[in-house]
Amino acid sequence: MRVSSFAPLLAALGPVLAIPTQPSIDNSTEYPKHYGMLVFPHFQALDVFGPLDVLNTLAMVYKLPMQLSIISATLDPVSTGMGPSSFGESIVPTSTFAQVQSEYGNAQARDTGNVTVPGNSTDLGDVDVLFVPGGGGTRKDLTAEIDFVKNMFPKVKHVISVCTGATILARAGVLDGRNATTNKKSWQWATSTGPNVNWVPAARWVEDGNLWSSSGISAGIDVTYAWVASVFGEGVASYIADVSEYERWMDPHSDPFADIWDVYATNSTNPASR
Repeated sequence: MRVSSFAPLLAALGPVLAIPTQPSIDNSTEYPKHYGMLVFPHFQALDVFGPLDVLNTLAMVYKLPMQLSIISATLDPVSTGMGPSSFGESIVPTSTFAQVQSEYGNAQARDTGNVTVPGNSTDLGDVDVLFVPGGGGTRKDLTAEIDFVKNMFPKVKHVISVCTGATILARAGVLDGRNATTNKKSWQWATSTGPNVNWVPAARWVEDGNLWSSSGISAGIDVTYAWVASVFGEGVASYIADVSEYERWMDPHSDPFADIWDVYATNSTNPASR
């Protein structure tokens, strides 16, 4: 059979087999540059490293002057481990809550694009986007973390919570009167921390203005891609997902775990989650 006989078939398959081309960033305004990740003892690893890898890929592929601060109560390493098991991973903070708040507004390096990571996040200028992960540590005394979020919320442009990180936002009062979601296995406890929050039972993630919240653990990756799509364009989010060979959850209302953990039954005993 002649090669020319395959021409119609190859033409039909062309769009399917085409290698994606890197799209440009849709956002023509100034995009966020300084990202802060709040951490505390016994944070959930994927809550932190899932969103960070999305941002790592975004910064690498698009060569953006993005900067990251890992923010905690002290500069001591913070571990995911807790209890009798010594298994866990540690992350080293770059800034303390006190450092970020005491020098907030120092934007001397905001637009330089060639800043090395310093020991103080405020050397990079104000935090634009604050991520708040969840984990077993959210059930502990997080007074310092809650106060930090409460103080920072009026100053940052975006806040994104993952899993039970929403309970920190709820206890800080920033979710009052707002729509939000959280981990479905921990639904009854988590929603009890915010009696004035409009908790959405079936949601992979929820967007309410500059507040984004996601369901449990792995959903933090999906909410980060959704946020990237909102700020940088859907084409950008789709492309970096392809680069990462990640299949996104595209529907924020698709949430099989709401049924698996039967959050609707727990609603009857928790008026805050209705």
